[in-house]
Amino acid sequence: MALNPFAAGPRGPLAVPAAVVGSVDPCRLYGSVYLEHDPRRRSGCFAVVYLEPEEAFADLLVYPETNKLFADQAGLWYLTEGRNFADYALFVTHNRNLADFSFQYTKVRNYAGCRKR
Repeated sequence: MALNPFAAGPRGPLAVPAAVVGSVDPCRLYGSVYLEHDPRRRSGCFAVVYLEPEEAFADLLVYPETNKLFADQAGLWYLTEGRNFADYALFVTHNRNLADFSFQYTKVRNYAGCRKR
């Protein structure tokens, strides 16, 4: 039965297109975040990000919270000192083309979140 050529194709993760598997939605990231800068640890990170120098071109505006309990919406990040205490580990790249999304820090909490497109 396993070698039946008339059986339906595989169902599950193998049938999912690669575009869906590799996409990261920055609008769903909140909580404690660790920013990784060591290229040797890139494979253990959730996503690759680029710190945008201009706020107008960033995909996500981030407000750095001082308390982890207040980082409960998109764009509100509590930056941790250790990788083991973070909900997400993000690798910061210097090449914008290699990043999954870009972000910029904001000083106003109400501005944090995704840009409207």
